[in-house]
Amino acid sequence: MSTTTPTPIQQALDQIEGLDADDQRAVIEIVRQRLVERRRAEIAENARSAVRACREGKARYGTVSDLRRDVAEDR
Repeated sequence: MSTTTPTPIQQALDQIEGLDADDQRAVIEIVRQRLVERRRAEIAENARSAVRACREGKARYGTVSDLRRDVAEDR
């Protein structure tokens, strides 16, 4: 019989399962909050990139109709 090495996620889950219910809920909340913060950082970086592109004249903006026209012209 072969034994497989548990994945890091399985190891983490095994550790969490050893906690009481309140601590498990705390882990869930901490992970959720960290994901929210990571997403906020990504959004902020995207915004900085967009502003930089606008300042450098590398960005185009307008209405949906403008976008459709630009895409059709690029073909």
